[in-house]
Amino acid sequence: MKKQSLFALLALSLFTAGCSTSDKLEDGQEIVGSVELLYNKGMDEMTLGTYSAAVQTFEELQRQHPYSGWATRAEMMIIYAHYRKGEYDETVASANRFMGAHPGHADLPYVYFLKGMAFYDRIQDVRRDQRATLEAYKVFGELLSRFPESEYARNAKLKMTLCRDHLAGQEMEVGFFYLNEQRYIAAVNRFRFVLENYETSSHTPEALYRLTEGYLSLGLRDEAQASAAILGHNFPKSQWYIRAYELMTGEKISFDEDDIKESTWMDKLFQGKPLFGDNAQNDE
Repeated sequence: MKKQSLFALLALSLFTAGCSTSDKLEDGQEIVGSVELLYNKGMDEMTLGTYSAAVQTFEELQRQHPYSGWATRAEMMIIYAHYRKGEYDETVASANRFMGAHPGHADLPYVYFLKGMAFYDRIQDVRRDQRATLEAYKVFGELLSRFPESEYARNAKLKMTLCRDHLAGQEMEVGFFYLNEQRYIAAVNRFRFVLENYETSSHTPEALYRLTEGYLSLGLRDEAQASAAILGHNFPKSQWYIRAYELMTGEKISFDEDDIKESTWMDKLFQGKPLFGDNAQNDE
């Protein structure tokens, strides 16, 4: 759903009662007026993109009319205004306050989504700190767990997939570094971590190949053979299996369509069979 969806929804529910500027004091002093005046003023500021002013107005509405139902709407608009302005820490803090004060609110899924986006929009290149990626993954995961049928669930699930891929990418970068530094045990541990924790990521084929490289460098040919075999079984057409085959045999490889095994990594995924770890099943 688009970022503006909540804004559009709340805009449609504006009070229609006439409000004059006579409720406003002179020379920029504090506005003292009806909830209608303050809410409409805040929405006007949102429309103009003056988000800081909108936050101040909605906060004033909350202060003057704390028991009005519109104070809760104003609280939601504060979260949205912070997010639109790129004030991500403030977005998270405001969202947390809303969650604590309104644990059963109907729009809580959207508040979770905005909180997740406040982390997601800060995701950086895989060579840099991934704390924002991990936090986004956690928030979207909580949204899916608590509100699996909400209109934001599908978007949250997609973003979790992207976060997982990014986290796997950082582990791969660290593994490459260790491999280049000839710290093969550390490299192997990193690539195993990717396979055990992010096996559905796009990095899985390369991680298997790099694991094969690492094992060979350690003189562990049986383990290297096993990694290459898993790679060939699950990703028989990938460039990484072709490279692994050449690495293990010194020969070029080509496949006919009949040579490709039917049971693939995707088959296992949909059957709920883990690829790696103690619960992995053999297909012999």
